[in-house]
Amino acid sequence: MIDLFGIGNHLWQSTLVAAAAGLLTLALRNNRAQVRHWLWLVASVKFLVPFAALAALGGELGWRVSIPIAQPQLTVIADAVSQPFSRAALRPAAVVTPIAASMGVVGVIIFVSLAIWFAGCMLVLAVSWARWRFVARTVRAALRIENGPVVDTLRALESSDRDKRRLVVVVSDESFEPGVFGIVKPVLLWPRRITEHLNHAQVKAILAHELSHVRRRDNLTAVAHMLVEALFWFHPLVWWVGARLIDERERACDEEVLRLGSEPKEYAESILKTCQFYVESPVVCVAGVTGSDLETRIERIMKGHAADRLNSWRKALLAAAALGALAIPIVIGALNAPQLRAQSPQASPGGPTFEVASVKPNNSGDGRVFVQNQPGRFTATNVTLRLLIRNAYQLQDFQISGGPSWLGSDHFDIEAKIGGTVQAPLVAEQRSGPTPLQLMIRSLLAERFKLTVHSETKELPIYALVVARSDGRLGPDLHRSETDCAALTAAARGRGALPPPPQPG
Repeated sequence: MIDLFGIGNHLWQSTLVAAAAGLLTLALRNNRAQVRHWLWLVASVKFLVPFAALAALGGELGWRVSIPIAQPQLTVIADAVSQPFSRAALRPAAVVTPIAASMGVVGVIIFVSLAIWFAGCMLVLAVSWARWRFVARTVRAALRIENGPVVDTLRALESSDRDKRRLVVVVSDESFEPGVFGIVKPVLLWPRRITEHLNHAQVKAILAHELSHVRRRDNLTAVAHMLVEALFWFHPLVWWVGARLIDERERACDEEVLRLGSEPKEYAESILKTCQFYVESPVVCVAGVTGSDLETRIERIMKGHAADRLNSWRKALLAAAALGALAIPIVIGALNAPQLRAQSPQASPGGPTFEVASVKPNNSGDGRVFVQNQPGRFTATNVTLRLLIRNAYQLQDFQISGGPSWLGSDHFDIEAKIGGTVQAPLVAEQRSGPTPLQLMIRSLLAERFKLTVHSETKELPIYALVVARSDGRLGPDLHRSETDCAALTAAARGRGALPPPPQPG
């Protein structure tokens, strides 16, 4: 079953995290773009990681305390129960039809919503895949070059990198801008005639920009957000976060290029000339040089203002935000970890069961109840489900709660055969534990009535028997009863209030 409430909670929680990331980026707007890019990336990944998963992790880490429950305090609550036959035949059709109709409408709404979501998801994935394949064909058709001015300049820039891997360069006649294609083994797609429009300093600035994309693993983060866009295409904030990711990644690369010594004017001219003669890659996970708002980028580059370093309070702010985002749901899950409670013996799939059992409704209206336990056979006539639960779990009426209203009103006839030579008294001696017959009845209730129960403790009022004054004397005023108690006991058994004694074998 689809957890609509869980999906709704995940969406508003992810929206809240994205809003918090936006506020943090405003506070850090004068600092390095790489920090803001990581904040937006966290907001994007949050859509893939629900807080419920972190809370579940906290639940596994939480301390679990075993709390014993005394049998007299045991209360069985029926979590789910249904009759072993269709109740539509026993109820007016006017009662069943509106419920079925309403459930049908809800089901249709859920189905249509899922179909629309799936169609949108497949459309986004199909468009991204088609664009990726188009660029991939261009890269495969390009010519790999091992030397030349472009390769020599790139190798000089790579010499300061600790990573010994070298970026492969391929040249193409297509009108794509310079861009890095691939994640595991990235390839630099370089236009063949771009050097005719750029001087050496401008070529070096563009190569430094692309090499910065490789070092930052920008293609990998772009693919991760593409998955978020495909799954949550209906959420406008997802697309807005994607635009912020592109803005900050390009700004971060611009800052790195200027830090490496490129002149702001030469670098700005290289970007403008590239935009003049070449087009941007159709896939955001092919990191190029002309992405984001071009006018804003050129203005920042020409100002040449170095980003401020994070001071102590901003570092503390980021640390507190990261700690809160991870620790709060884990702590909540740990605090809400369920405590282990000692349960009364329940029927298990491997427990004893009746060899053959028949359950039929009893509509006779007769108030008499008969329960017989003969060797090899168990018979219950005109019994309610509440009475069966009482006998199976060794309880009183006040210890049973929950369940539908017909739990104590509808009556059934049960005939069951006990296989083998099992001698199964109905009542356990000294309440030391359930008898085999009681376990069989529990299995019957779980199989035919779909009964599921859980146990808990309750605080109930009690009464104390104390010595009171009578006729001015201190002491009990007790008299022998003249009532035939044996006859009352027999009558109570006939009404089902008491179980019959075990039959001799």
